[in-house]
Amino acid sequence: MNAFLATLSRWVREGWIRAVRTAGGELRIPESEARRLAEELPISEEIRAVVYAGVSSSDQRSELRSRYSTLYSTVPLKDTESLMC
Repeated sequence: MNAFLATLSRWVREGWIRAVRTAGGELRIPESEARRLAEELPISEEIRAVVYAGVSSSDQRSELRSRYSTLYSTVPLKDTESLMC
């Protein structure tokens, strides 16, 4: 089972989320409940992402630099923190 689905099922059991069961036993979350949850989520103007470039050996360090440069030029980054080992 997907970790998200396990968490969602637990939240339904604990009463955090209202859901109904189908005849087949599957959980269905009403649209009104999904909207309620979405309204309670904190909204942030900031978007965070982790961008990864890797290689399989230290002999490929130049390839790693090339991949890092490609990612850096493709993704608009405001602040960066990198670790190149």
